[in-house]
Amino acid sequence: MQFRRYRAEDRQACLRLFDENCPTAFAPNERRDFEQFLDDAVDRYELYLIDGEVAGAFGLYPDGPDRLALRWIIVSSGKQRRGVGSAVMNRIVAELRRSTGVTLRISASHKSAPFFAKFGARERDRIPNGWGPGMHRVEMDLSV
Repeated sequence: MQFRRYRAEDRQACLRLFDENCPTAFAPNERRDFEQFLDDAVDRYELYLIDGEVAGAFGLYPDGPDRLALRWIIVSSGKQRRGVGSAVMNRIVAELRRSTGVTLRISASHKSAPFFAKFGARERDRIPNGWGPGMHRVEMDLSV
């Protein structure tokens, strides 16, 4: 198991992760946004690899003074409930601890919010159908 930075040749593997999780974790209309993200904003995007295969991905991006935003956290549907998401979140929490006084902003869905809550994230806003029909947007903050 290892983490490494995203590279352009990882694009298809990341899109497969998205497709595996759609429509259960992501609204279909979000795919275009993810494609654009992969084309433009991947300077801080990381992959989680198991035996050289992409099992998860996430990015931590500056979001104002003393804030980071978690962007596009995705775990392979075949690796869920096997500790991959927890490994990713443990890495994120460790980064927050190194960056003393930083709050993490998480834009989750109503389906993923309980996972983030396990790590101490607190809901601050809920937008019905905020990601698309039937996919509610939950804004959360995590401070450690």
